[in-house]
Amino acid sequence: MELFLSEDKSNEDITTMSTVPKSVRMQAEIVAEEKCVVAGTSILKYCFPDDVKVDVKIPDGNTANTNDVLANGIGSARVLLSRERVILNLLQRLCGIATLTRKYSEIAEKYNCKILDTRKMTPGLRLFEKYAVAVGGGYNHRLDLKSAVLVKDNHLLASGGVRAALQNLKKSELSVPVELEVDALDQLGEGLIYKVDGFLLDNMNPDQIVEAINIVRAKSNGRQVFLEASGGITLEKLKDYASTGIEAISVGALTTGVKNINLKMEFNKISE
Repeated sequence: MELFLSEDKSNEDITTMSTVPKSVRMQAEIVAEEKCVVAGTSILKYCFPDDVKVDVKIPDGNTANTNDVLANGIGSARVLLSRERVILNLLQRLCGIATLTRKYSEIAEKYNCKILDTRKMTPGLRLFEKYAVAVGGGYNHRLDLKSAVLVKDNHLLASGGVRAALQNLKKSELSVPVELEVDALDQLGEGLIYKVDGFLLDNMNPDQIVEAINIVRAKSNGRQVFLEASGGITLEKLKDYASTGIEAISVGALTTGVKNINLKMEFNKISE
């Protein structure tokens, strides 16, 4: 939070410092202007110095209706005014992600299917955005490039194909999960030979996904192999994909296509 506040020069707000006396205290309320899943109120205590009292009214993961107060803060008017925009910007985005994720997860959970995020995150906001996905009922995919192996189409192109990539990977003796992205059913066989931990079925239609699931179950010799689908799966299409029996669906739109929730901060002066 210090980085975000310093970027906006909140401690050098020349407008507030030159117009508002240091002694003035105010109450600020964060108000929802539309229905949403709340995400971010838990971090508000880290947004202010200790002399600003923060009271969370709606904890993360709960639903706020229009005109509901998410949280309020009482303290220095200068501090509250200079941090208003940064705090609203962050909470609006996190609430937007959580709200969209909830829409996806409520459909998918009917079919025991998990909704996963991707690495299509805003630089500098990854942990916040992944947190918002979890608050909305989704699940976090790998945190970063070091936490797991995901062999994608461009890795296959650069290494010379599935077999070459997996042979090279085997030599590396890594002790992290290995997932292989495939866009054709005939790629599954080689992945199973090298005992990958999972497959990302990219841009396959529901019928192809069902066939892929059957192939993996038949040829994995009882070994648990994780299967996820990805590739432009919208809310409108989600039921068709979740009902295939796939374990998870990764959705980049949770963070790339999200609409910020409209929030506002309302102020009341309480002392000079």
